[in-house]
Amino acid sequence: MSSDSADLSAEIVEQVAAAGVKLVASLPDGWIADMIGRFDGDARFRHVPVNREESAIGLCSGAFFSGTSALAVMGASGFLTCIYAITKINYTYQIPLPILITLRGDIGDKAKYHVSNGLYLRPILAAMAMPFVEVHGRADLPEIGRAIRHSRTIARPVVIGLPRSVLKGAD
Repeated sequence: MSSDSADLSAEIVEQVAAAGVKLVASLPDGWIADMIGRFDGDARFRHVPVNREESAIGLCSGAFFSGTSALAVMGASGFLTCIYAITKINYTYQIPLPILITLRGDIGDKAKYHVSNGLYLRPILAAMAMPFVEVHGRADLPEIGRAIRHSRTIARPVVIGLPRSVLKGAD
């Protein structure tokens, strides 16, 4: 990992902490392994690795009822598997939930088996009327905190997308 990527991970973690998040549930993803490690090693957060994306949605949604601000971290494909859980839990009961995703399958991702993620993610978010913020670089990092706070305001999930170009650099 380049020092720029590591620095970016540290800055993202700072944005999340400044927004008051205390619980982070994540699934492994090579693009954000450093960031997940930072959440895990930071005493400001309780980090819970989960084995299914729906578990992250349930855990973070349940945390809301205890007054704990939470963040779910996963890949785009995992997010797409959670549509039912999000509409059933978060939309029905108006539970805020910021979801930070890697934009697998988007332009710049060289893994063709993720193409469907790139093709369907934005139309699905639009169909669900789910706010979506894409971080294009360091200048956009404050949008992470704004998106987290907006999720609380609207009492609904908000998705924050991190493309490969930001996480791994252009190549």
